[in-house]
Formats: sequence, structure tokens, C-alpha cells
Amino acid sequence: MTFLEALILGIIQGLTEFLPVSSSGHLVIFEKILGIEGGTMYFNVMVHLATLAAVCIALWSEVLALVKKPFCRMTGMLIIATVPAVAAGLLLNDIFEEVNASGVTVGFGLLVTGAVLLISSALKPGNNGINEVKWHHAIVAGIAQAIAIVPGISRSGMTISADLALKMNKELAVKFAFLMSVPVILGGFVLETMQLVSSGAGEMDWLPVLAGMLSAGISGYFAIKFFIKTVMKGKLKWFAYYAFAVAGLVLADQLFFGVFFDRLF
Repeated sequence: MTFLEALILGIIQGLTEFLPVSSSGHLVIFEKILGIEGGTMYFNVMVHLATLAAVCIALWSEVLALVKKPFCRMTGMLIIATVPAVAAGLLLNDIFEEVNASGVTVGFGLLVTGAVLLISSALKPGNNGINEVKWHHAIVAGIAQAIAIVPGISRSGMTISADLALKMNKELAVKFAFLMSVPVILGGFVLETMQLVSSGAGEMDWLPVLAGMLSAGISGYFAIKFFIKTVMKGKLKWFAYYAFAVAGLVLADQLFFGVFFDRLF
């Protein structure tokens, strides 16, 4: 992977991690377009780590409040919401790595993302604050996040849609969704780091990785700020239309052309 390719992928990761259009799906698409094959799993994890930093900076007051009062209700709900994604990651990690590399689910995943966003945009807004969020609500949000492990299905899109369906107010829905990503990203980073160390980390070219992390962190920060405003204005349907459009292009290539992706049939 060249410096320029890493820079491009970092920007794509930062923007799409928080905009509900699937960062994993877009990374697969652009890796195919740029002709990058293999050796990107740890790069993807590192740029995810950069977006984790973006979350902590953009939601600094919320993160600081959790650090000061770690045994509050928000912390408990976040822990419960993390369980499904952790279980899915540990049990199905190898399967998802193969699926991610092939890109076979990207088009279908984006269709799912678009459909979920379209449905959630039609929901009547709720007014529930954190004190009204119950443990089973957190489990539902966690399952939504676990489903988003599949490339093409957006984590932010699934979790925010679940939060809105659970009648959380818009501000809590978006912030809870972003905070849910923190332990999952951190856990993935630790897991992939252990795997890299065991296989030999000395062969990695760190300059492109650092370039990707920097561009992902900066673009991720602005994506968070933009998306919070978008959710507050109730404009999720525009992301649904975008997901449908990209899904159409990907599926057309998978079904008929095979230029960037392997033919499905």
C-alpha cells in the first residue's frame, strides 16, 4: 500500500465510520478500485483506532463524564450493549475476515443499510433519556451493532436506527451509538495487535499506516460533528438514498461486469 493509497483509505474510513454508509463496505470497495490485495486487515484496525480518538475528542464532555463517574447508568448500558458485538467478533472473526476480503456481501449489506435508514427516518421521534433506557434496550442496540460486522452494513446506521426505534431522544441516540463503538474498536485493535505481533510486526511499513490514521482521525472528527447535526434535523433518508445508489453500482459489477469484484454467478 502506497502513501497516497493509505491517505485516501484513511479519509474514506474517517468519513464513513460515522456517516451511516458502512466504513467496512467502502474500504472494501476502494481497496478493489485501487487494486490493493491482502495485508490490509491491520491497517483497517489502525484507522479504526484513529476514529476512536476522533470520538473521544468530538464527544469529550461525555467521555470525561464517564471517566469521572464510571459507575453511572450510562456506563452500565454501554457495557450491556457491547456484549453482542464482542461475542460475534470472538466467535465469527475468521469468517468475517474471509467475507471482508471477498467483498461478496457489500452490495447486499448496503441495501440492508439503506432500508434500515429509510425505515428509521419515518419513525416518530422519541423523548427517552438515559434514565428510561433499560437493559433489554441496550441488548437490542448491541445486537444491531453486532449485525454491522458484516461489510456493507453500517454500524452507526444500525445502532442509531435501533436507538431511535427504542424511542431515545435524537441527541442521546446519536451519542449512545458513537460511545458504543469505543469498546468494540478498542477490543478489535487489541485482538488484531496480538495477532500481528505473533506473526511478526517488523515487516509492516508504518508510514502509510500513520498517514491513514491521521487522515482518518481528522475526517472522522468532522464527520461526527456533521452527522450529529444531520440526525437532529431528521435527514437520515438522504444517506439511505446514497446507500441504495452505491449498492446498485456494486451489485451491477458483481452480477454483470466483474471489473472490480468477482462475479457472483
